[in-house]
Amino acid sequence: MVLLIYVHAYNLHPRYLQPFTPVEEPLGPGTWLQYFLANGLLRFRIPILFAISGYLFTRREGAEPHGQRVRRRLRTLGLPYLLWSGLWLAALWALEQFPITKQAVIDAEISPFWPRQLLSQLSIGELVQRWLVVPAPFQLWFLRSLLVCNLAYPWLRAAILRKPAIYFIVAGLLWFFMVPVPLVQDEALLFFGLGMWLALRGKDVLTPPGWFRLALFVCVWLGTAGLKTWLAFHMGPPFSLPLALTMLALHKMGEISGMLVAWFGLNGLVRWCMALTWFRWLTGFSFMIYVLHVPFVNYATELALRYGRAVPHIHLLTYLLLPLLVVAVSVALGALLRKVAPGIYAVLTGGRGLATS
Repeated sequence: MVLLIYVHAYNLHPRYLQPFTPVEEPLGPGTWLQYFLANGLLRFRIPILFAISGYLFTRREGAEPHGQRVRRRLRTLGLPYLLWSGLWLAALWALEQFPITKQAVIDAEISPFWPRQLLSQLSIGELVQRWLVVPAPFQLWFLRSLLVCNLAYPWLRAAILRKPAIYFIVAGLLWFFMVPVPLVQDEALLFFGLGMWLALRGKDVLTPPGWFRLALFVCVWLGTAGLKTWLAFHMGPPFSLPLALTMLALHKMGEISGMLVAWFGLNGLVRWCMALTWFRWLTGFSFMIYVLHVPFVNYATELALRYGRAVPHIHLLTYLLLPLLVVAVSVALGALLRKVAPGIYAVLTGGRGLATS
């Protein structure tokens, strides 16, 4: 969740990060570091989350009927999705009543995913779409996609067991070429399916396979992110298709290698962190960090850059420090809510984080 904030806290132009997004600002240590992290090194997060989710959901198969599991997921995924999407719509409407945030929305500086249109200018149908399908806190797309995968589990299971080669070829092509599948996007089918396949085949996911070499994959992970960052600063106009495909391939290699490094190479770090009492307590609020950080980080970035122009290296300082502030505020709000209204906290989080109270 913390790494997720460091992706969404990217504040260079253009803000909308695609695998082949160039940088329209001068190359320097700060700008290089932002792109290297946000659009390179940290891009493994969503694939690994989908793979873990698919693996765990499949491992629990048979413990209860699928219909019962679906009802549980509607409570733990669907209800928080609807509530947080609606709450953020209300919060954004309130923020738009202030001149600075109202102008920021019009200028599309808050988020590249938010239209240059005020909520008061949207029709009822458009507001419903922003609530149910394309949420204003755009990170919620993951909950929506995960819920759809859970609902479609019987059909995904049948496809993976009967025609695994066809399934993964099609899902892999959709992922590589970033073809959005309605309500699911382009990553869920491949990596949720991968987690399912590992569980259905009874694969050992704790022991690194014989072909895995940690040093090699670390070099690939760092190297692809570094080369892609160099290209982003040096490709410039005109934007050629071969260069875009090169950056796309590097991006995908970085996702896979980063996922493998995290999966098989960071167990020691995880054990060390989970041995710390304060860290285990913090993990109880990871969902709060997830649902609160966008568009909170976008508004805070805009305010910091607008009023801190005279501060040296303001872009880099904002990028490095603001995510930590977002984490602190999210944890504080989560801890307060869990203490004073545990029932409401349980509903808003889908029951997550109660065990660390």
